[in-house]
Amino acid sequence: MDVYENLKAHGIELPEGLSAAGLYKPVNQTGNLLFVSGQGSIDRGEALTGRVGVDVTVEQAQHAAKVCAVNTLAALHNYLGDLNRVKRCVKILGFVAGADDFTGQALVINGASQTFIDAFGEEGRHARSAIGTNSLPLGLTVEVESIFEIE
Repeated sequence: MDVYENLKAHGIELPEGLSAAGLYKPVNQTGNLLFVSGQGSIDRGEALTGRVGVDVTVEQAQHAAKVCAVNTLAALHNYLGDLNRVKRCVKILGFVAGADDFTGQALVINGASQTFIDAFGEEGRHARSAIGTNSLPLGLTVEVESIFEIE
């Protein structure tokens, strides 16, 4: 399985990757685990903003979650030089900005989960939490942080 072939087959092109917006590392390694800092819903320079159930539909938010996952893959590629070094996706934590009564966070974060499965096959399936919040940095709709195991 070649991750880049999988991405191509699913029409996914990696962006350059987001720069750190604060005093942190985009990727931090301990042993064979990579902790990827929260990647926001910024699509090639365009911030995808708004709260689900207020300004954004679930479908738009799912796309925003996919963008977060693609940004994660770009951060991993920049750190590792080769996504084929990834053994598996261990866990993701997704944050969704939504209306006070919005309860579909899991549906939104499926957009990120599916992207990791598209990239890594069954090794992209992971443990996961999906959390609702009233706002995210820059007014973003979704942010996803993750943990990956490498060989």
